[in-house]
Amino acid sequence: GIDSFSPIPSVTFNMRQCVIAATTPRKPSVLLKSNDERNTTTGNPPVSGVIIRVENLTRQFGMTEGRSGFAGSVLNLFSRRHYVKKAIDNISFNIGEGEFVGYVGENGAGKSTTIKILTGILTPTSGRAEVAGIVPYENRANNAKNIGVVFGQRTQLWWDLPARESFDLLRSIYKVDDAVFRKNFDELSETLELGPLLSVPVRKLSLGQRMRCDIAAALLHGPRALFLDEPTIGLDVIAKDQVRKFLRRANRENGATIILTTHDMDDIEALCERIIILDEGKIAYDGATEKLKDDYAREKLLEVELNDTSQPLPDMPKVEVTRREANRVWLKFSQDDVTAQDVISRILGACVVNDISIHEPKVGDIVRNIYSHGLRKHGVDA
Repeated sequence: GIDSFSPIPSVTFNMRQCVIAATTPRKPSVLLKSNDERNTTTGNPPVSGVIIRVENLTRQFGMTEGRSGFAGSVLNLFSRRHYVKKAIDNISFNIGEGEFVGYVGENGAGKSTTIKILTGILTPTSGRAEVAGIVPYENRANNAKNIGVVFGQRTQLWWDLPARESFDLLRSIYKVDDAVFRKNFDELSETLELGPLLSVPVRKLSLGQRMRCDIAAALLHGPRALFLDEPTIGLDVIAKDQVRKFLRRANRENGATIILTTHDMDDIEALCERIIILDEGKIAYDGATEKLKDDYAREKLLEVELNDTSQPLPDMPKVEVTRREANRVWLKFSQDDVTAQDVISRILGACVVNDISIHEPKVGDIVRNIYSHGLRKHGVDA
């Protein structure tokens, strides 16, 4: 999950306090409607198509380092080494209306700090952040109305209450108009197949069932931005697929703006068109997910099934045979040296081939290589 994120009960409590403290009621937008419709009902003007704006954001924490052992413990009573750690270091990015962005990094990279600032829990040391035109740490109550948050290992639902009663409580907390709530609730209940779950106490729901209810709870008030932390963690294949399908539909068909923080790179590859990679508090990469493959995964793996094992492969400089198994051969090459089309043409010209396939590198492999070797163009084994 998000690195060292504070437990969700305290986060949920704080956000509820913010919403309860709001004195001006707002009619929330109808769930997952067009961006124009959302802009006319939130009370906030459009921000030139940008829903989240982060400019030169830095957050540093004062840290102390003690000595070990008995003697060290005694010395710690009188003096400790103090130093400053930058959790995020001068980062800047914009997220537009309707984008689905993966926000990834190793534990301690600064993901949780960024999310806490965007949700109004933390104040930055320097720089500025806006969500839907609101500075979140200066106006937490109004910011809470514009965002929804889902944490894979925590819940914002009341543990001993049926899910439907939790939804009713959230309607009251966010001051959602009855007609709007009914429309949103009916749409979410149908799309996420919540009908059989509504009368069941939350503590008796499976992880996948609870996750569907949590996503619904985060969307009931019609937020303009949805923050997701490990929404598929621990889910089985079927439940994970259900969550992914809903999120994909919410984004592509209805224009929902979603920020996904996860260590599951399969989620990123399946859902996000854009990825932001944090490394030690700095942005290591910000761009299209497919472009990440093009720029930082130059090696390809070609699997060839020969008709006759006695057939020799043609001599191809810069092409390496990495594995042989019966009549199958795996070849690795860099696109900087030779194209896949050239390699395939030479093989087909010299051998009788039953099947041939190209294995693309996965985003997870590329991200791991960026952490290991820094931000430079390099090959990744598929």
